[in-house]
Amino acid sequence: MTLEERKAAARKAAFARRKAAHEAGHRGAAGHLSEVLAGYRGVPVSGYLPIRTEIDPLPAMSEAAAHGLVGVPVIRGAGQPLVFSQWEPDCALVDGPFGVSVPAVERLITPEVLIVPLVAFSRAGGRLGYGGGFYDRTLEGLRAQRPTLAIGFAYAAQEADDLPLEPTDQPLDLIVTEREVVEVGRSF
Repeated sequence: MTLEERKAAARKAAFARRKAAHEAGHRGAAGHLSEVLAGYRGVPVSGYLPIRTEIDPLPAMSEAAAHGLVGVPVIRGAGQPLVFSQWEPDCALVDGPFGVSVPAVERLITPEVLIVPLVAFSRAGGRLGYGGGFYDRTLEGLRAQRPTLAIGFAYAAQEADDLPLEPTDQPLDLIVTEREVVEVGRSF
């Protein structure tokens, strides 16, 4: 099986696990994420506006916005890194590329902490995304400029032992689920 076939199979299995977890409903799923972000008050953060069965970071993002800048990703085009537009609770949104909403008024920020959506993760910090490479390019660029923390946010059910990864895949520093915070290499 080729790497792309392995990735496709891993995504299919992870999407099924994520869908089941999403349908099960998890009240307070962003609680651990809020706890982690509390340690970064005032630091520019990026989150995301959840689509389909993604776990919802909006409660934690709303809390973070009371203490500093929070942005959401904006896709400029295929093969390009993301940029981040400032987001605030209840701000006006418009349709952006790939069915993802973006703030109606673009005010770009440079985050130092990124809440990263994903399809699957490993405790070693591996992340399987959607296949466009947007977060890998973005994290590589940001990390070349300054220390940048990548927090994978997912349902615990999205964990996988053996992810098919490439050398260009950027690792996560932390994984936060509805159940726990996993510091790469250990959990607490």
